[in-house]
Amino acid sequence: MPPGTARRVVVDGIEIALCNVGGELYAVDDVCTHAWASLSEGVLVGAQLECPLHGGCFDVRTGAADGGIVTEDLRRFAVRVDGAEVSVSLSGD
Repeated sequence: MPPGTARRVVVDGIEIALCNVGGELYAVDDVCTHAWASLSEGVLVGAQLECPLHGGCFDVRTGAADGGIVTEDLRRFAVRVDGAEVSVSLSGD
């Protein structure tokens, strides 16, 4: 997964946006808190993930709502990388 990209993954039925920010992986809920939209289909610029539906932004490092129409933060999940294997913990960060 190259830097500057986001990918939708499903872990135990939970939709997660896995994001590569400068080589560091972050995981947040993939569903926008404003209205149903897959955030991984949006644009990732630096650490800002923009919702493709209404343009609200989230900081994927913290899950914080960070602009536009969104006011509710995303859940964040811990990510562990071991070689080529990526693990996402559903218990939070």
